[in-house]
Amino acid sequence: MSEKLHDLLDPRGHQNREVIKLAPRVTLEELQKGKIAFYNNTKLDFCNYIAVFDRIKERFQALGITNFVDFYETVRGKNTEKLYAYAEMVAKEKPTAAVVAFGDMGTSAATTIVTIALEKLGIPTVYMTAPPGSGITEGVGAYRAGNLCLCSVDVYQASTYEEITAQVDLKWDYIMNSLTATGEKLKETAAIPFKMDVVPPAQNGLLPIIDKIKVDPEKLLEPGAYMEEINDFFNDEHISDGLPIIPPTKARYKKMFEYCPFPEDMILCEEVGPTGQNITVKDIAIAAVMAGCKPNAMPVLIAAFKALNNPKYNLIQSVTTSHPGGNLVLVSGPIAQEIGISGKQGCMGPGYPANATIGRAVNLVILNVCRAFPGFIDLDCLASQAEFTYCFAEEPSLAQWNMINEDRFDAGTTTVYVLKAEPQHDIIDFLSLNGHDLLDTITDCCTTLGSNNAYIPGPLIVCLTPDHGMMLKKDGYTKEMIQEHIHTYAYHQTPMVNGRGLVPVRPASFKNKHPMPVTRSPKDVEVITIGGRGGHSAVILPWALHSEGIVETLRLPDGTVAKSVNDFEVKK
Repeated sequence: MSEKLHDLLDPRGHQNREVIKLAPRVTLEELQKGKIAFYNNTKLDFCNYIAVFDRIKERFQALGITNFVDFYETVRGKNTEKLYAYAEMVAKEKPTAAVVAFGDMGTSAATTIVTIALEKLGIPTVYMTAPPGSGITEGVGAYRAGNLCLCSVDVYQASTYEEITAQVDLKWDYIMNSLTATGEKLKETAAIPFKMDVVPPAQNGLLPIIDKIKVDPEKLLEPGAYMEEINDFFNDEHISDGLPIIPPTKARYKKMFEYCPFPEDMILCEEVGPTGQNITVKDIAIAAVMAGCKPNAMPVLIAAFKALNNPKYNLIQSVTTSHPGGNLVLVSGPIAQEIGISGKQGCMGPGYPANATIGRAVNLVILNVCRAFPGFIDLDCLASQAEFTYCFAEEPSLAQWNMINEDRFDAGTTTVYVLKAEPQHDIIDFLSLNGHDLLDTITDCCTTLGSNNAYIPGPLIVCLTPDHGMMLKKDGYTKEMIQEHIHTYAYHQTPMVNGRGLVPVRPASFKNKHPMPVTRSPKDVEVITIGGRGGHSAVILPWALHSEGIVETLRLPDGTVAKSVNDFEVKK
């Protein structure tokens, strides 16, 4: 094998980088005669942000622009196709121009897509944003449109109505130029500089590393050659998570297909993240090499990304959310044990290569293909260790009740459960002498006023250590009884969750509930037994913003359920 150092595969894949033709701008007279569409993605309802539209309308009215058509619809839970469909609905009103708001946090990326769609439909548009969402809108705009009119105002949740109004006034010339400028002035107004990937990935899919570092050709094939230089290059180009990576050479990449009978161009996730790229089997294999995965990890990674692509997971928003959760990968069934994914003592920490590398590969794909990179095009305020890696298994030898695969299918089927979730929250109880008291401790840990599920009821995972699981089972608790108890008693007093935290997203039936549950039904509570002996269990709390836990089975290309990882082995 004559692999060379410069035959390193680019983990970013191919970036389309469409440069859209902006809609023709209009004159002041046309604005005065026509309709102006104002699209509120619901974010203006909060704090004093409505001042953005109020002030723009006041300034328009002073110029004789008075015909406003208001649109109100969340972008949450919508994929690119649905976002474009909404823009088409707005366009049916035939507005002369559009003002879109508000891009301050998690809805920023999806609202940028609506803005792009409006421009493509011939409607000159200005999108009002604010930190930290402004960074996301610029990233999505750069990768997906090339140019776009993005007006950032420097406000935050505690800004007064008057402060927001003043910010709009400061940007008034930009707002008007966004709708009326032509030629070089419009080009300047709509320019979006790239923060990363100034030089786009090469068409041949290789990294130009040979041009970046000095190498001795005689040492190119030596094991470990130029590891420091290669890792420095990956970090400088923002195509790593900061930990050392295994260089993704062609030879290592090909080896990843030993247990991957799927074609490398097979699309697993569609139009994701700031880049709007598809995630393919090739992207996953490259990340698997970088993360240090064994080839037999590929079937689990394939199933994980199929699950992430489920519309109910809301991957399009989850990759850039300000929430510090990771993409949890929980594997249940015999293949987990075959390939070394552990659910034993310390399974959420160091020491288990399969756990660490599989979880890491998932997040490397999101960093590199989606380009949701912290500090550049990601809303994460603090982030967490869960965004490095978040993978473990259910352990059959410890299970007190049916595992997830058995509940959904049978003991011979292996499943992957994915959930956008916080790192685990410790539950300590060394003193309870019965399962009844212990369950009260566990239930009390299933939410706090600062947790997403105080405002957005959704799935959670109770991770019982063997001792706690045995205590509950000894006192007659079934999994269903535990689920019912937590659903009934994990709640907040309704006045405590009004006007704080984040905007609630609850079922309509929850409107007048008091107290306020944090789950929608007992089925929202997953109960698993993992870890080592002792009194530290845990609960894993969700992001839950239009995001469900998704279960996917490990299947062969023909749809057959795999019974062993050897079923995936590619015969030579």
